[in-house]
Amino acid sequence: MTREDTRKIRIGGRTIGGGSPVAIQSMTNTRTEDVEATVSQILALEKAGCEIIRCAVPTMEAAESLVEIKKQIHIPLVADIHFDYRLAIAAIEHGADKIRINPGNIGDADRVRAVVDKAKEYQIPIRVGVNSGSLEKHLVEKYGGVTAEGLVESALEKVHMIEDMGYDQLVVSIKSSDVMMCVRAHERIAEVCPYPLHVGITESGTLLAGNIKSSIGLGLILSQGIGDTIRVSLTGSPVEEIKSAKLILKTLGLRKGGIEVVSCPTCGRTRIDLIGLANKVQDMVEDIPLDDVKVAVMGCVVNGPGEAKEADIGIAGGVGEGLLIRKGEIVKKVKEEELLETLRQELLHWNE
Repeated sequence: MTREDTRKIRIGGRTIGGGSPVAIQSMTNTRTEDVEATVSQILALEKAGCEIIRCAVPTMEAAESLVEIKKQIHIPLVADIHFDYRLAIAAIEHGADKIRINPGNIGDADRVRAVVDKAKEYQIPIRVGVNSGSLEKHLVEKYGGVTAEGLVESALEKVHMIEDMGYDQLVVSIKSSDVMMCVRAHERIAEVCPYPLHVGITESGTLLAGNIKSSIGLGLILSQGIGDTIRVSLTGSPVEEIKSAKLILKTLGLRKGGIEVVSCPTCGRTRIDLIGLANKVQDMVEDIPLDDVKVAVMGCVVNGPGEAKEADIGIAGGVGEGLLIRKGEIVKKVKEEELLETLRQELLHWNE
């Protein structure tokens, strides 16, 4: 079942599934009890492009803090619950737009039912999460280890449990740090599950490793029409997760808008700090509100204009000077130290 066919689920003011755009998520790494720090981080994530935010709720104080956090943010808030069903109930009562639980670690059926009944009362969805690191023993034994088939069976067991309790406002998540296992699990569950899928590679690693693993995994899954909302899990700033998620979606043609920066690899002809310049350009364009503009940053004046001809605008470095280029045509020469500001001014006046 592709994202066009999955059931539509409302999370606060946003809808996922049923052909809705793939939504970008992240998770705060502050103490949720620290309202000021948590709100500050969420607002920064909103600015970067985060569309749904998840907060850990390990204590009753954290659950109660959701009320004040909700007043100060502008995107749906998901409460992440482990082990204590009472925290899930409290999070719902204090304004969570969705809760994330693993019914397997919440407790017996009565406790799960108490959470489901409260979600039903407040009409908020439940994200049913299954992780390869906590796959049930009987499924590990059945399949001879942790497998995609075991993950799918575990997720469906929990989905059917909640359906039998009379509730179907569900989002399903099956995650693994094994990229190809995660891909296979999503391919299998998409065949039988009508609910929106939250996609991510869990414990993917640091900025470099995590981005590579997430790009491959999410790319393979999303390119098949599977997946309704994503999180790129990185050991680092949550803002980096949003940047990566936006690039993955844009690369796959699932998201448009913004400024795309392309840059050449360095070579022996490079006579400027191309790496530093490209990074500065990438940071600069984040705050310039243009849609579907491609900017090229090239390392030399020899090949720069030709290589940049598919970009709308670009700069190419030389020895103490550089070129401003539009559609492969040289517009003017400027001093090397003026390249960045010249480009910025061109972009700021793009539509004039």
